[in-house]
Amino acid sequence: MNYLVQPIFYVLLMCVAGFGIPVMAALNSGLGSKLDSPALATSILFIVGAVASLTYLFFSGGIPKSPVEKTIPIVFYMGGLFVAFYILSITWVIPKLGVANAISLVLLGQLLSMTAINHFGLFGALQNSISGQSLAGLALMIAGVFLTVGRFSS
Repeated sequence: MNYLVQPIFYVLLMCVAGFGIPVMAALNSGLGSKLDSPALATSILFIVGAVASLTYLFFSGGIPKSPVEKTIPIVFYMGGLFVAFYILSITWVIPKLGVANAISLVLLGQLLSMTAINHFGLFGALQNSISGQSLAGLALMIAGVFLTVGRFSS
């Protein structure tokens, strides 16, 4: 891939991924409401996701040999717990708060978490110390989240 094209591809890919999060949340919340079980809807989502992931793994060349042989700290496997918590909570909360409110509050949590992870280089992430400019941008994004969130209704 061309060096100049690559960043554009990554930006577009992440925009599509970000676009999909509220769509997935709304769909799974609707499924949870129709099934009268957020837990069952979440389980179905993970089954469908596992089938899709395994299909991609199979067609992309299978499991690489070298990573399997390495000792990997257990903390790196805990992402599954976070995604399960996210899916369960968003499936349960959206019918009570609405898609925009729920996703806006998730975004607030993501903003705070990403700042800490980047600043301290947690979990092997690239370290990028917080600057005055990034703090100002973070403050504007947090303000945007609060301006976006509507009234909470139950």
